[in-house]
Amino acid sequence: MEEKKTNIKLYVYHERQCDPKKCTALKLHRHRKVKVIYSLKYVPKGAVILNPLVSHVFSPLDKELVLKSGIVAVDCSWKKIEEGFPKQFQKRGRILPALVAVNPVNYGKIGMLSTAEALAAALYVVGFESQARDVLSIFKWGEHFFELNKAFLEAYRDSKSPEEVIEKQRELLKEIYKLNI
Repeated sequence: MEEKKTNIKLYVYHERQCDPKKCTALKLHRHRKVKVIYSLKYVPKGAVILNPLVSHVFSPLDKELVLKSGIVAVDCSWKKIEEGFPKQFQKRGRILPALVAVNPVNYGKIGMLSTAEALAAALYVVGFESQARDVLSIFKWGEHFFELNKAFLEAYRDSKSPEEVIEKQRELLKEIYKLNI
């Protein structure tokens, strides 16, 4: 069930590694949907940090943390991903479950989401679908992200634990790829 009149605070720790004209984080900032941070000392304490290098899976159980302190996405190049995530980001880090990117740079690649896609996915998983759609509304491809990932997003949102998110991810990927995973 979606929260009424509550918006999750969204932050982006920006590494300045991308083309500013193509950067989804900077576009979100220009549209006042996120606060961009350029120094680690300004990353809010207690915020959930989306980090593809950790093993703890983001799930609906993270909702209370997100409501209290917000979500931080790290904007860095996928080619320099290991450099973009300081050690401080391990403890509060959460990896998003499998989703398909629709951004023009990584279209069709599982897990290689833009900063905007990652924030929208996290919002959706914790029950803030309206805010998630608002985040991606400024991109031509934004609605397509929800269409392409509908089964995944709804399965993750309806999960009761990180373990259930992983199991649903496995089932959906198995169904799509007809693999034994």
